[in-house]
Amino acid sequence: MANTSATIPFTGTAAQEMELREYIEQYADTKGALIPIMQKAQALYGYLPIEVQAAIAEGLGIPLEEVYGVATFYSQFTLSPKGKHKISVCMGTACYVKGAGLILEKISEILGIRSGETTPDGKFSLDGVRCIGACGLAPVMLIGEDVYGSLTPGEVEDILKKY
Repeated sequence: MANTSATIPFTGTAAQEMELREYIEQYADTKGALIPIMQKAQALYGYLPIEVQAAIAEGLGIPLEEVYGVATFYSQFTLSPKGKHKISVCMGTACYVKGAGLILEKISEILGIRSGETTPDGKFSLDGVRCIGACGLAPVMLIGEDVYGSLTPGEVEDILKKY
């Protein structure tokens, strides 16, 4: 299974670029502006592709490596686009003990992607996440805002077919 982020083309719009450039200009001289600018960019695009990182670096007059370093250090940032349907499998202690690893493996098998990846058609993205606070329903999976609890690997395929 290859990481699909490189195969999904960047599809930013001129309006997004203009909004980001205006935001950068507004805060370029503010100390500590890099992270808020990156947060704004991720809110605009849904992720931080290399094209967006380069625009931030250029706008702030800093090396691209600095932007990339921040993007890869903080878990709030993602370098890969998220799918139309975001699948999150809770990997917290209660869920893990009750088989969340098997749920994640089954989803990976069905969709052909690993945690942190997006299907080539952009329909699904998959992430193993920390505790989501639904321990009584362990193991738990979210698809967008939909919660699926007390899961078994055998139920996964039918759930995914709904989307």
